[in-house]
Amino acid sequence: MNPLKSVRATITIGFVLSVVIAFLINNDGAVLETMAERWSLIVWLHVFFGVIWIGLLYYFNFVQVPAVGEALADEGGPGPAAINKYVAPRALWWFRWGALFTWLTGAAALHLYLPISLHDAFMLKGGVMGATIGVGAWLGTIMLFNVWVLIWPNQKKILGIVKASADEIAKAKNVALMASRTNTLLSIPMLMCMVGYGHGLPL
Repeated sequence: MNPLKSVRATITIGFVLSVVIAFLINNDGAVLETMAERWSLIVWLHVFFGVIWIGLLYYFNFVQVPAVGEALADEGGPGPAAINKYVAPRALWWFRWGALFTWLTGAAALHLYLPISLHDAFMLKGGVMGATIGVGAWLGTIMLFNVWVLIWPNQKKILGIVKASADEIAKAKNVALMASRTNTLLSIPMLMCMVGYGHGLPL
């Protein structure tokens, strides 16, 4: 069986390949010997989960929501039922867990990164670097809150996963959309902060 026909097998092989590359590049053949190497592993996972989270955030805002709107307006078309029944629940699963693991690995990276602790980052301490990391951490935390407290509970009403009246669904659509658009807005400066702490803010 071709492993590339399975998403799980594809991801597993990708991680195995990454470990092999890390092992081969390391001069002495050791893996994760130092604190810096452990921190690099966590940052790598942080970026991996972040790509899943923000990639799906952009998919929802740039592709799915406009497409569903067009499908609803197309009286002779197939409608958005297939997206809402088959695509959206699966995408939302990856979306919400990607968000959580992005935050957890980011917190773990700060815990391991001695110059800027998790506490100092959230207190915006540590000069420009600490403030940049801290602002990014706060933006990510707000976005995580929006995913789990606003977007996902309301999407369950919209998709019929939980029972809701027509009025509740209409309200849920607005809340989920505004929370998702807020996250899209916040993701832009958050991504700037993620890279800006190491390379200087692009201002």
